[in-house]
Amino acid sequence: MDNAKGTYLFTSSRLGFRTWIDDDIQPMTLLNSDNEVMEFFPFLPSKKQTIEFIRRMQNQFLEHGFCYFPVDHLATNRFIGFIGFSIQNFDSDFTPCVDIGWRINKNYWGKGLATEGALESIKYANKHLQLNRIYSMASKTNAKSIKVMEKIGMTYIKDFEHPKLRGNPGLKKCVLFAIDL
Repeated sequence: MDNAKGTYLFTSSRLGFRTWIDDDIQPMTLLNSDNEVMEFFPFLPSKKQTIEFIRRMQNQFLEHGFCYFPVDHLATNRFIGFIGFSIQNFDSDFTPCVDIGWRINKNYWGKGLATEGALESIKYANKHLQLNRIYSMASKTNAKSIKVMEKIGMTYIKDFEHPKLRGNPGLKKCVLFAIDL
């Protein structure tokens, strides 16, 4: 499906998934600077860090055919965040792995978009990617993301202490979920 930003890789009923473009830098920087959106993260990424994230996602897509896909709300053709996959390689007994994650503008919360987008991403992975298992992780205090993991059919694996969050007592205790494809 074509749009003002190019061609969507895939769509759900309300969302369009595509590759990252430079026009995403500003709205992603704004998303990353929202305290509510970033409540379960240890810091608010700077514009420079946001650009580095986007470049990392572009490179990951070129190398592996997936990334945290930028997502547009189809009814408004507005960028609302990302949903998709990323390679996690921090020091753990389950890494390296591919995880599914999401970050959505708070104006679009409570509408089932994270669940819809995650389910469509898993369908895309089943059809186009050579993945056997997808993980997801969140701080134990992030009830909304944990609920999405459960809604998309993921199974709880274990609690763990995230090595990148050890300096943050409120976030370091995490849950790990997985789904086999």
